[in-house]
Amino acid sequence: MSDLGSVPEVSIVIPAYNECESLPDLLPQVNDVLSKTGKEYEILVINDGSTDNTNQICREIIRECPRVKMIEMLTNSGKALALQAGFQTAKGDIVISMDADLQDDPVEIPRLLEQLEKGYDVVVGWKKKRKDPLEKTLPSRLFNKVTSMMVGLNLHDYNCGFKAYKRYALRGLNLYGDLHRYIPAILFKQGFKITEIAIEHHPRKFGKSKYGLERYARGFLDLITILFLTNFKTRPLHLIGGIGMLFFSVGVLIDLYLVGLWFGGQTIGDRPLLTLGTLLIIVGVQTILNGLLAEMLNSMLSTRTDVLSRIRQVVSHQDLNES
Repeated sequence: MSDLGSVPEVSIVIPAYNECESLPDLLPQVNDVLSKTGKEYEILVINDGSTDNTNQICREIIRECPRVKMIEMLTNSGKALALQAGFQTAKGDIVISMDADLQDDPVEIPRLLEQLEKGYDVVVGWKKKRKDPLEKTLPSRLFNKVTSMMVGLNLHDYNCGFKAYKRYALRGLNLYGDLHRYIPAILFKQGFKITEIAIEHHPRKFGKSKYGLERYARGFLDLITILFLTNFKTRPLHLIGGIGMLFFSVGVLIDLYLVGLWFGGQTIGDRPLLTLGTLLIIVGVQTILNGLLAEMLNSMLSTRTDVLSRIRQVVSHQDLNES
């Protein structure tokens, strides 16, 4: 093991919101497992605006363990932005994310690394024997089946926080809202090679879950967002223009039908169908123009979130010793 000045090979990213009770147990375990891998490493705790004693606990641990760093967010920004901050700050060629609640077991880290060494770009943990209540496990199974079917990537546990990535797979990732649930879907659509392994899952030891059942309603809307962004982000005209062409075509067919009736001597001026056909033609043209506008905006604007601007500071062992 070389000194602390060397570039880490592995970065562990741990989002934490009010996890002061679990971090004193978790971080030494992670450090112990990584120290046995023979790889240079860093452990990044993303303190996502915690209101408990998480900040102080992290500082105490950092003083004793130089390889731990804390990324302190300005406010509670949510798991997606916390992960994005960790991914953008991580220096390792391999990045592993895990939850801070002690339900993920650090002993699984070498197994994740083994799968990456086999040539995979992303390894997703599968909580095969999940230690959560039924009201969480049943909706989760439905969520994963629907997502697998719609995305085309068959995974048992899209939302498992325990994942390993080659760093290059994260370069184009832009997380916001609740899109952290769909990281495998996003990367799969970008062409990366993904696999999953069954991992040990422990019951929650401290506190309670930060997420309620409403996350599944949001998750469905996020899935629509992902499918749109991955399939049409670079070609919005194909979707918006396609809808416009459908409206326009139906409107033209209706009006052609009415023109035929008019040539046959029938009166069409007072028919509601004429209004419908004309309206569909107008809406269709407007929709196609909106699609063209979306294409122009897509070519000019960058939508990548500058999450680094939301970080207050990065606290390291050296910073605390110098203060």
